[in-house]
Amino acid sequence: MAGALDGLLVVALEQAVAAPLCTRQLADGGARVIKLERAGGETARHYDTTVHGASAYFAWLNRGKQSVVIDVKDAGDRAMVERMVGKADVFIQNLAPGAAARLGLDAAALVEVHPRLIAVDICGYGQSTAAHAMRAYDMLVQAEAGICAVTGTPEAMAKVGVSIADIATGMNAHAAILEALIGRGRTGQGAAIEIAMFDTMADWMAVPLLHLEHAGRVTGRHGLEHAAIYPYAAYACLDGSLMISIQSPDEWRRFCAGVLGDAALADDPRFATNPDRVESRETLGRIVGDVLAAMTIADASALLDRHRIAWGRVSTVADVSAHAALRRVPAEVGGEAFDLPRPPGRSGALPTTIPALDANGADLRCEFGAG
Repeated sequence: MAGALDGLLVVALEQAVAAPLCTRQLADGGARVIKLERAGGETARHYDTTVHGASAYFAWLNRGKQSVVIDVKDAGDRAMVERMVGKADVFIQNLAPGAAARLGLDAAALVEVHPRLIAVDICGYGQSTAAHAMRAYDMLVQAEAGICAVTGTPEAMAKVGVSIADIATGMNAHAAILEALIGRGRTGQGAAIEIAMFDTMADWMAVPLLHLEHAGRVTGRHGLEHAAIYPYAAYACLDGSLMISIQSPDEWRRFCAGVLGDAALADDPRFATNPDRVESRETLGRIVGDVLAAMTIADASALLDRHRIAWGRVSTVADVSAHAALRRVPAEVGGEAFDLPRPPGRSGALPTTIPALDANGADLRCEFGAG
């Protein structure tokens, strides 16, 4: 598919989520992506058979790619990989710790041989740190990075319900590659890049860390409430729940007068500022909750709109599937059609085909197999 990255060749020794998400973004942008897979296929092919026999993760992350089965320890296959890399603009890998380096396929080694190459190592933990050898999967990194410590209820920690460590790492890798491509356009030089999952989640933990290190304040777990802003929480209505967000003093005054029906509440010393409201969240929560509990979602949302207060439904997955804002793109796997959510920022046609294992093996061996 033509796009901003049309003509770029990306070679990916990838598995699971983080690297495949990055290369899917590149494929959506028009790059040619060659996915190197081991015999039997990469990890995510085998998670389930939800989408016409393909796993949901694989169907989500691999449209528009070419697949070839490769044994990188076989001399002939290794020579073919090296020919691919010699022609590639980008090489990305997310093997287990140390595996790529043992194969001579780590970013630093490849860029030394191919100075124009942009080579990316996705790893769990920074390879210059004492944690470099730790194996890393999404939920493990969420736990290690403290995400679970600030997620859940006061009684129990929870992970985030989607693979945020993997997803955010893949998006960071995508951004780093685009920056490196711009840099190469100016200097002619490629780059060796490391993107660590822990670094990604630690960056997301900056606010709790700053609160702890500069104010001695431990960020609590508040379920469907914001830890540092209030009211910013879910409240039960007669037929479901609404999330309400008060972000400014003006919003707080409008909320008190127009929604709660008590303008004087805005100047109550317990609630006058956001820190006051956070401190008194239990008392204020009961006041807000009692008002909304008598309303339907339709009535409450209309009232909130009238007074310019932000709100959102607490949706189920079924609600999201039917949501008016959900935009979709077509895809197909094994000749069967299905839909995916449209990635943000994309407006034109996107690649659609999810490759079968080794679907392009014969053609790629013909293209790159001869010396």
